[in-house]
Amino acid sequence: MDVSMKLYIVVFLLQVLFLSRSISCELLNLRQSFDNLSVFPSDFLFGTASSAYQYEGGYLSDGKGLNNWDVYSHNPGNLIIDGSNGDIAVDHYHRYLEDVGLMHSLGVNSYRFSISWARILPKGRFGEINEAGIEFYNNLIDALLIKGIQPFVTLIHFDFPQELEDRYGSWLSPQSQEDFAYFADVCFKSFGDRVKYWATFNEPDYQVKFGYGTGIFPPSRCSRPFGNCTDGDSEKEPFVAAHNIILAHTAAVHIYRTKYQETQGGSIGIVLQCTWYEPISNSLADKLAAERAHAFTVNWFLEPIIFGRYPPEMQSILGSTLPEFTATEKQKMNKGVDFIGVNHYTSYYVRDCMFSVCEPGVGTSKTEGFWGQSSEKNGIPIGKPAELVWQNVYPQGLEKVLTYLKEKYHNIPMFITENGYGNMNKADSTTEELLHDVKRAEYIAAYLKALSTAIRKGANVKGYFAWSLLDNFEWNNGYTVQFGLYHVDHKTLTRTPKFSATWYRNFLAEHSKVKYQQQAKDANHSPFYY
Repeated sequence: MDVSMKLYIVVFLLQVLFLSRSISCELLNLRQSFDNLSVFPSDFLFGTASSAYQYEGGYLSDGKGLNNWDVYSHNPGNLIIDGSNGDIAVDHYHRYLEDVGLMHSLGVNSYRFSISWARILPKGRFGEINEAGIEFYNNLIDALLIKGIQPFVTLIHFDFPQELEDRYGSWLSPQSQEDFAYFADVCFKSFGDRVKYWATFNEPDYQVKFGYGTGIFPPSRCSRPFGNCTDGDSEKEPFVAAHNIILAHTAAVHIYRTKYQETQGGSIGIVLQCTWYEPISNSLADKLAAERAHAFTVNWFLEPIIFGRYPPEMQSILGSTLPEFTATEKQKMNKGVDFIGVNHYTSYYVRDCMFSVCEPGVGTSKTEGFWGQSSEKNGIPIGKPAELVWQNVYPQGLEKVLTYLKEKYHNIPMFITENGYGNMNKADSTTEELLHDVKRAEYIAAYLKALSTAIRKGANVKGYFAWSLLDNFEWNNGYTVQFGLYHVDHKTLTRTPKFSATWYRNFLAEHSKVKYQQQAKDANHSPFYY
């Protein structure tokens, strides 16, 4: 071995040693920044989250049918930044055992995933059940349970059989309610003996906004000035689609509660995108605008499901544009969730646009509620800007949104079903830079601390799921954006843990110690302890 090679090896080893010490110091600092792990109950769910189209791949494997995203992502006119698709994604369909192993090594006790509707029912209720699809999810669920990981299942995460779009226009038709109820029944019957947590929809507020308002999600329906689509009506169709989604949720909940819940012993809810909206000033107008922002996003779905009516703010502004519920539907919707799933990533300032003139933007129109959002006030961001233009690090926003939901909806149990930090997968980024994601670990630590504060103040939160286990297909961003605790090389599909994975693993290990110490303490004070 020549001198230059020896020198190279010495330098390399010194770099590794320096990086190891650096990471150890950063881990120590992050651990010291978090206190009172005992605030999380012993049965608290800590996990990671995913979705079928973003993870599975297996594009048309084993009888799976086409879904709306399969068709959209193959359309040359779509708005996916890098022109990619989810045909392979991270190949979870073939590598689920490896991924379950990664979860087990992290120490999580739950995994949130969604079921591909088109994998189970390629043609909806108009065709046969695909037994190969049933087998895949049975195998995944069993593999999770063997490792002590509870499955937390979402029935639909933006993807549905293209057959239903072609037949009757999917969510624009009341027939979608019947189809979703049938799909839900098949899933409850097939998997409910082992699945104890069901969510009907993921972020239906985004599905209708992007699918029927701006048109950037399939079925790409919209009208000017909201978007430039071939077909659609942005001022009416989002409310029709939302109405059918609400009633489809209600139908699925009714089936679960009347046919399965007593024997299977699970719970059922819905997952909403719960951004925090902060009034930009103390004026009454801006405070009311912030309330309208919540009403036209998360409350749009929660109030009908829980109270049997649309939010008063929506009713007063939209009038007859809002569809009406029948007396029978209202009766079925009464307390129509066992829990609320909270997806939270960022917060915004909100100003009034009803009595003040606002530049056109998100929320400013009549059908959106006359409110305008901004990441800044007087040039100062609401929180430290992240790499993604829409994300600011404002942990207080999570505490505030949980407090808001607690007070408005009588402290129904909640789960943080998604929370994570996004970074850009730049062409010139090195693997080492992508793996050393200290900002992601800092983000998760800060938001967990805010969560613990909310719990101490009485918020009934039962779990936390980091988005996401793996770098994956991020909808219109394709593979240009990363949220994973594990880096995925999309050429080889090799999974490599990042700094954030190490931090999360250490955090969960510390929590386990506290949990077992508390259990031992409780046992020691039990009259049955000897």
